[in-house]
Amino acid sequence: MSVDTGEQQKTPQRARRGVRRWAMDTRPLRRPAYRRLWSSTIVTAVGSQLTAVAVPKQIYDITGSSAWVGYASLAGLLPLVVFALWGGAVADSMDRRKLLLITNSGIAVTSVLFWVQAATGLDSVAALMILLAAQQAFFGLNSPARNASIARLVPADELAAANALGSTVMQTGLVAGPLLAGALIPVIGLPELYLLDALALCVTVWAVHRLPPLPPSAGASRRRAGVREIGAGFRYIALHKVLLLSFLADVIAMVLGMPRALFPQLATETYTSYSEGLALGVLFAAIPVGAVLGGLFSGTFSRARRHGSMVIGAVVAWGLAITGFGLSGSLWVAVAFLIAAGVADMVSMVFRGAILLSAATDEMRGRMQGVFTVVVAGGPRLADVLHGTAGSAFGARQAVAGGGLLVVVAMLVLALAVPALRRYRV
Repeated sequence: MSVDTGEQQKTPQRARRGVRRWAMDTRPLRRPAYRRLWSSTIVTAVGSQLTAVAVPKQIYDITGSSAWVGYASLAGLLPLVVFALWGGAVADSMDRRKLLLITNSGIAVTSVLFWVQAATGLDSVAALMILLAAQQAFFGLNSPARNASIARLVPADELAAANALGSTVMQTGLVAGPLLAGALIPVIGLPELYLLDALALCVTVWAVHRLPPLPPSAGASRRRAGVREIGAGFRYIALHKVLLLSFLADVIAMVLGMPRALFPQLATETYTSYSEGLALGVLFAAIPVGAVLGGLFSGTFSRARRHGSMVIGAVVAWGLAITGFGLSGSLWVAVAFLIAAGVADMVSMVFRGAILLSAATDEMRGRMQGVFTVVVAGGPRLADVLHGTAGSAFGARQAVAGGGLLVVVAMLVLALAVPALRRYRV
């Protein structure tokens, strides 16, 4: 019996092509400049979470009060908002590589100072809050430049894939970073945790140093990055419906549908057959896990060209998943719905990010990313207030399910009323 060796060779090749169609789309990593930017994100995604865990832990150890942990979060929010908006204007008026070098160095210095205050036993909440505010200010300046640079490093048809790669790394950091911090604190202590973050940031500075120059567009370098330029960014958003709608889609999804403020209540009242710690832990981890899974299988959607329709579909899917979560009486069914919500959130993040990079001109991309940073940071915090209030008034499950339904209705009404988003494609 003869064997067709040619057909045998084709079969593994077809299998590999099939895997590439649904696995993570890694085309942008073939481009050295983007690969350097992305590799720096890998390091900081985990390292930043070490400090994100260490600061509230240290504040609680000093004060014994969760209220002070909350105040520290607010202390970091205001500088993040202000400097993200200003940082967007700065990113449009100077070499973005230079801005990334300055801001990453600033973040590294604050991490070193976190280590110094912990190692010397200063035990000052005021010092911690000042350092946290400074670090968030540097992050606010850094984020718009980093995100706006992507469109200069990859072609338009790879923007969605590049966003998927970056978002997957960040979401993985949200899962792995806290777990690593929890494992390391009893072994090496808080000071060394800060030091590890500082060392990781040195690697980031080195990777950014190897990027090519990213100068502003002609004439932009002569502009001052002031209030007028920030206002021009908001006017630009108002005049471009696709950009405005992409921001509104995120506001709808996060403000109406992010239920994390109700996780403690649900862990205590609804999933009583499990330990409160287990229920709370898996609820908080589920959405990031879903987002990571969405990123790992981003090849299934990253080549789509109808970016607007993908955002609408993802936000509706998020709302339906959150509704299912609210209606679930079983912990593991609830976790499954949250994982599905995380996948939908990843799809939404990928295509909203791609729209911001492709629909805006290069001289406006920094300011668009500054507003994006504010929306991403502020939306979940507004959701905490809204869902916390609704949960107290109507019950946690009712508030969650109602919020999910509101997301679906609001997104569909917006898509039907203003067709610019659903018609947008690259």
